[in-house]
Amino acid sequence: MDEFTVHRVWDAPTRWFHWINALCVIALAAIGLVILNSKGLGIGNEGKITLKTVHTWVGYVFALNLAWRLVWAFLGNRYARWRAILPGGRGYLHAVRSYIAAFVAGNPQQYLGHNPLGRLAVVLLLALLATQAVTGLVLAGTDLFYPPFGSSIAERVAAPGVDPATLVPYALDTYDKAAYDEMRAMRKPYALVHLYAFYVLMVVVVLHVTAVIVTEVRERGNIVSAMFTGMKIVRGHPVDEDRTQGG
Repeated sequence: MDEFTVHRVWDAPTRWFHWINALCVIALAAIGLVILNSKGLGIGNEGKITLKTVHTWVGYVFALNLAWRLVWAFLGNRYARWRAILPGGRGYLHAVRSYIAAFVAGNPQQYLGHNPLGRLAVVLLLALLATQAVTGLVLAGTDLFYPPFGSSIAERVAAPGVDPATLVPYALDTYDKAAYDEMRAMRKPYALVHLYAFYVLMVVVVLHVTAVIVTEVRERGNIVSAMFTGMKIVRGHPVDEDRTQGG
């Protein structure tokens, strides 16, 4: 019978990022779906402005949290750094094949950090999250005239004699029609990317959660609780164990 060992893996900033990000994604998805279906739900312009305002403020938390995680990948412990996250590098394809073969055979290899397939999932998630953050900031500027782009957009679309700082959503009489139409045309591709990347993100999130559950059951580990405590329980010797340090 394999011996179970306990290792300190996930540092506090990584764990905080994970759960703040999860809560933000859930909140943003829920509010976003209501906004998308606002017409069918009978929500008027005032209600949409309120929803978009809340969505944007949650989005700021989401974007700042993501930016911090990208920085922490340069500063965190060995399991939080880019080297342990990004797929590729010497022997990576061999590691993928070996991991899949062992998993299918019912004797999955143990990893303290992300396993080879997990790295692919993490990078895809980070890319989709970054896409949502960037396009969301653009949409916040074009919808609500919120930072970081809102003030410059307001200056472009304000009608002659109207103070750009006073612009509010849906007040069409305060906009220069030609400038506003041009801004909306510029906004459209960002809105489409934001929408379809959201759908892809939801699919990837479901696959991610499913993979975590399946892996935890097959490996008899504690992937979920480790993201709360930072401590990971594994059987035998992990493939990525640092032999020069204690667990």
